[in-house]
Amino acid sequence: MAIAHIPYGAYWSSPFARWQGAFAHLHSVQFAAHVTRAAMTDRGLAAEALDYVAYGYTVIQPNIFYGAPWFSALIGAEGLAGPTVNQACATGPRLIATAAGEMALGNAKVALVAAGDRLSNGAHVYYPAPGGPGGTGASENWVLDSFNHDPFAKNAMVDTAENVARREGIATEEQHELVIHRHAQYQDALAGDRAFQRRYMADLEVPDAGFRKSVGTVSGDQGIQPVDAEKMARLKPVREGGSVTFAGQTHPADGNAGMILCAEAGQAAELGTGPRVSILAVTQAREEKGFMPAAPIKATQRALDQLGLGIGGIDAIKSHNPFAVNDIAFARAFGIDWRGMNNYGSSLIWGHPQGPTGLRGVIELIEELEMRGGGTGLFQGCAAGDSAMAVVVRVG
Repeated sequence: MAIAHIPYGAYWSSPFARWQGAFAHLHSVQFAAHVTRAAMTDRGLAAEALDYVAYGYTVIQPNIFYGAPWFSALIGAEGLAGPTVNQACATGPRLIATAAGEMALGNAKVALVAAGDRLSNGAHVYYPAPGGPGGTGASENWVLDSFNHDPFAKNAMVDTAENVARREGIATEEQHELVIHRHAQYQDALAGDRAFQRRYMADLEVPDAGFRKSVGTVSGDQGIQPVDAEKMARLKPVREGGSVTFAGQTHPADGNAGMILCAEAGQAAELGTGPRVSILAVTQAREEKGFMPAAPIKATQRALDQLGLGIGGIDAIKSHNPFAVNDIAFARAFGIDWRGMNNYGSSLIWGHPQGPTGLRGVIELIEELEMRGGGTGLFQGCAAGDSAMAVVVRVG
């Protein structure tokens, strides 16, 4: 039984741009609203049809205190209040779960969930401490310090990848092999003048910081690095004695994504332009301390158990894979070939703006299933705190 429905085609993503690139000057909330307004207009979706909005982010911006109510007003839905959601890299799936939960409570029928993050120019935060020595406070680099220090596990993100690689015996060579394969899969999304990506991602006129005029056009993701097996083989692991190189992990990025959800299949059919898309399950889990890339295994098993499915009942798998280690460990756990996952791309290649990453993954999963003629798909991805979420959708 579906917990919510997605009108086919009623979703979108901006291109993702490597940090300090084409979107570095744009306020992430205003940029997400800018893209959302245009996407809804292009799809004939009116803000008046919405009775619920949830907005997600992970990197603070000026005035983020006002979060979802501000975003709602910017897209013309001034009567809608929120909530504002932050669950690190699982923010996209959490937004879907939040909207579905409100529908189950009878509080929403047509919901918009959107997320935007700008990892460029991350905030440097100062925390006053009048009781400290000489009244000196503490400071934090919001982006880099989050990458480099889990306050509970006492490690950096890359250390969690090393922990899983060591436990599972995953060598650098297999990680690089996966990266090369994922890069080739991403090229399939660029074929025919980006025919796959154009299903959900339009060319973007990049506004200036004041959103008054265009300063350029971006067609597709920016900052994707080419792969060169020989150069990759010469890279040393980030940690001495480890196996994870810079080639075996994703890059920070800027961007946003959005999606409409409906409580009723009939309403979704009216707003959509294609087959029925149903959300069957959204689950979460937490791994052993310091083993973040393995957390999607538990989240996925929980979703499969809820639905009474085995992994063989899944027709397509999309992952948020900040490290190549993620996909290798997942495939080994379920006895599948990692080469069959992530057709048309994944965050390992197209980048990681955190909040919207999962939404884009679910969108690409839906489009892959539609191209197959329907089926059941799984999105799964890890998040800070050794956690993960999984989403199961059915198309057709």
